[in-house]
Amino acid sequence: MSAEAPIVVTGAAGFIGHATAHRLLDRGERVIGVDIVNDYYDPALKEARLATLTAREGFAFHRADVADAEFMARLIRDNGITRVIHLAAQAGVRYSIENPFAYQHSNLAGHLSVLEACRHAPGLAHLVYASSSSVYGDKPMGGAGFTEDEPATSPVSLYAATKRACELMSQSYASLYGFPQTGLRFFTVYGPWGRPDMAYFSFSQKIMAGQPIEVFGEGKMARDFTYIDDIVEGIIGALDNPPARQDHRVLNIGDSHPVGLMEMIETLEQALGSTAEKIMRPMQPGDVTATYADVSQLHAISGYKPKVMLAEGLARFAAWYKDYYRV
Repeated sequence: MSAEAPIVVTGAAGFIGHATAHRLLDRGERVIGVDIVNDYYDPALKEARLATLTAREGFAFHRADVADAEFMARLIRDNGITRVIHLAAQAGVRYSIENPFAYQHSNLAGHLSVLEACRHAPGLAHLVYASSSSVYGDKPMGGAGFTEDEPATSPVSLYAATKRACELMSQSYASLYGFPQTGLRFFTVYGPWGRPDMAYFSFSQKIMAGQPIEVFGEGKMARDFTYIDDIVEGIIGALDNPPARQDHRVLNIGDSHPVGLMEMIETLEQALGSTAEKIMRPMQPGDVTATYADVSQLHAISGYKPKVMLAEGLARFAAWYKDYYRV
């Protein structure tokens, strides 16, 4: 086991948090997971993820709300924490239209709670936190990927607005209190143990049940699908290479190979061995046309280079899905 203090991973029962915690444990770190385990999607899936972690040596878990500032401050202080990976958040673009105050609580109050806990922690070495590609808004996709120095001033969903607000809060805390921070703008993460509200997952549920799928944006959207293992390598690469100065930075973390929605569906059909009946629908409020990550900054910092292409990643997901749901 590592002699260093444990790493706190918030959102440990979530898709990315679960995979990140496993990877840290694999390299001998001790991990303290925090998650409220809400019912935004099937809590049984979150509990199943969590069970794979609690069975492992070196993992401790707190079922708690990251927006509980007193709890987070006590947790980080009492355990001598110097590294935090803050992934807990209320996710989902469409859900933010229906339940805006869930985003105020989890994303804004939650992020502020973590920032306050970190600023009072002696020797805080690095806070890495989850942002989102949605902060770029619905920008036209040219020949190059979205770069971190582009203005992120036109969010088209409340979810995106809260993620951009978290970046600005972190910038202010870096200026005021000087502890190193990295915000990671995730681009469409997929893979085994994923989120049922994501298109590839919900399509799989319907395809395997023989139900039609709704294809929004008339199928003309594109996403920079990024496999979970590649995302985790990027998170840990960023964690291990904090800013040289006590500073705040935002970095893209994606695949850099955007794929059209119809191509993704065709690849998923092949992986599942079944064809979907498709109902074409217009774009939904809050959605963006395309996402495309320029990851050159993260590559320069950590050597980040995605390895798993979509066909392989969806095949792995399909195998997990059939095993988990016994279909």
